[in-house]
Amino acid sequence: MARGVGSQRDRTRKDAAPQHEQADREGILGDLERFICEAWASFDAPRPAEPQLDEMLIGRLEAPLPEEAGDAEASLKDAARILDASISPSRPLYLGYIGSTGLEIGVLASALAATYDANLAVAAGGADLVEEQTLRWLAGFVGFPYAEGVFTSGGMTSNLTALLAAREQALPGCRVEGLGERRAAVYCSAEAHHSVVRAVEVCGLGSSAVRQIPTDEAHRMRPEALEQAMSSDGAAGVVPVAVVATAGTTLTGAVDPLDAVADVCVRHDVWLHVDGAYGLPGAAVPTTAPLFVGLERADSATIDAHKWLGVQKSCSAVLLRERGKLQAAFGHEERYMLHEGDVANPVDRTLEYSRPLRSLLLWMAFRVHGAAQYRAWIEDTLANARLLAESLRDSPEFELLHDPMLSTVCFRHVPPDVDDIDAHNIRLAREMQRDGRVFLAPASVDGHACLRVCFVNFRTTFDGVAHVLAVAGELGRRLARD
Repeated sequence: MARGVGSQRDRTRKDAAPQHEQADREGILGDLERFICEAWASFDAPRPAEPQLDEMLIGRLEAPLPEEAGDAEASLKDAARILDASISPSRPLYLGYIGSTGLEIGVLASALAATYDANLAVAAGGADLVEEQTLRWLAGFVGFPYAEGVFTSGGMTSNLTALLAAREQALPGCRVEGLGERRAAVYCSAEAHHSVVRAVEVCGLGSSAVRQIPTDEAHRMRPEALEQAMSSDGAAGVVPVAVVATAGTTLTGAVDPLDAVADVCVRHDVWLHVDGAYGLPGAAVPTTAPLFVGLERADSATIDAHKWLGVQKSCSAVLLRERGKLQAAFGHEERYMLHEGDVANPVDRTLEYSRPLRSLLLWMAFRVHGAAQYRAWIEDTLANARLLAESLRDSPEFELLHDPMLSTVCFRHVPPDVDDIDAHNIRLAREMQRDGRVFLAPASVDGHACLRVCFVNFRTTFDGVAHVLAVAGELGRRLARD
């Protein structure tokens, strides 16, 4: 009798509309279309101020977990309002940290990828072909000799993936047996992103294994100092796992001398990884391509498409010049994921298991816009940085702290009647963030607190560059008087 009741219940459930589906799909998609179009329109020009959430919506954000089903239209409307009052890198004068453009085609690609929800841990049919083609396109765009690679969740994971492959090459069996009594080191510049240190920690080598190599006056790794550090470690029996050269530091956009660093790596037979999460697209354009000579000699490289290539997060890639290194670092056999003969599963080449089709964003962006348009956009952002640097040199109110190598510029406001210029510039950066017309970030270069901007948004115009100094000057003078 119990089975009969259960069977009837099951039949009723199959006959009824699934509770997780929307009865009015077209209607809710129409609402979504309207919200997205409104957002896109708001990205076309800078806003005079950032909107604030009203008290009623803030109250709903403090409510407990709802027990009953809610209204999709109302939820979507709230979500759109919340995001409109959030800091978006897609806005043309978002210049803090390293943002993106938020290309519209990326929104469409994200929606499609989420709709089908392909998992690239296992063979995913056509999605596998998209990923492989995008990796080839990306490597060709920047001039890297591609053999294999994978899309990841971000530069942190891409750098970690490369270092795990390098660790297994330098210390065979380490992934199984651990370090034991062996000592190892990873070398990077003092300006390298902290993700390198974090990756070394996750690799089990410990942050004390990181050798931070001094930089020159342009904030680039000094090859002679790298040579000295590696020779000293070699004499002490320390195994070099990898050298991480940075192609576009987060602080100033400096590009390490890749060719000279590669020479040191060849002499010491050590893996060269290029962290180009931010800067590597600069290798694709005539203005900055000479800075990247030597990239073709690297064993691996990281590049974040959700930075200078304009798509949404998260869409990073790690590229390797030799096939089989990822399999050596991540290959495994499990009863719940059997191999077909000697054919590896995609997860045998990645750190991640559940892995969405991130590459679709860049695949569609390359197809829709093309490499030539991308080069023009990147050149425009470089021109923005040069224009700002020239304006700073001509202004007695500001001080340029370095010549921009790529699209990052650090500067500070130097009013004559302020004693503590460092504190003034920290206050100015925070005030500009509160003001909302221009979003930039505070930083410290050569011991000087400063304002830092990074031009990677293809929506930023020359007029926008002028607006940066106008707003900084206006707010800076006000703070100096207070």
